[in-house]
Amino acid sequence: MTLTQTQIREYDRRAMDSEETDTATFGIGCFWGPDAQFGAIDGVVRTRVGYAGGTKLDPTYHSLGDHTEVFQVEFDPDTIAYRDLLEMVFKSHNPQRQTKKTQYQNIVFAATEGQRAGLDEFLTTRGLTANGIETRIEQLSRFYLAEDYHQKYKLRSVSSFMDAFEAVGYDDEELRESPIAAKLNGYAAGHDVALAEELPTPEHGMT
Repeated sequence: MTLTQTQIREYDRRAMDSEETDTATFGIGCFWGPDAQFGAIDGVVRTRVGYAGGTKLDPTYHSLGDHTEVFQVEFDPDTIAYRDLLEMVFKSHNPQRQTKKTQYQNIVFAATEGQRAGLDEFLTTRGLTANGIETRIEQLSRFYLAEDYHQKYKLRSVSSFMDAFEAVGYDDEELRESPIAAKLNGYAAGHDVALAEELPTPEHGMT
């Protein structure tokens, strides 16, 4: 069994438009792992990785300045709540500890008043406050996309899958924004995804 061009086209064609989704942005260390982990979640439609939280204009991986590696998830709020994403983020790190290296710090961005209210309520139910934890809590001012080779990093290691996207004609931007690529990125990293039973086991190139 192989991943077909039809599977890619049809899955992405049926996916929810970005205008209908909510977007959340987090940092919990190197962005490759959480990009795959969260992409596998039911209700998450798209993912992308990038840099945020600093002041340097147009940061790059090799000239990051004071920014942090972060990931974004576009999600269907009727399927998964922002609170559920927060639950996963806070399970993924100790909010009472923070790494000194800004690049890999733990950070939760509140993009809207609703997200900030939801975050404050989430913390309160756990006996925590934004000022009483080491995790950075900030308003998202700007998100800079990371370089193409960082997007869907785990998926890119599976040549059989990448061959299928190339056959469809996807460029780097289309791969980054592809809903099925988000799922396959999680699948390539070993996470369970809802469409796993429809997909082949990668034969080579997996890490």
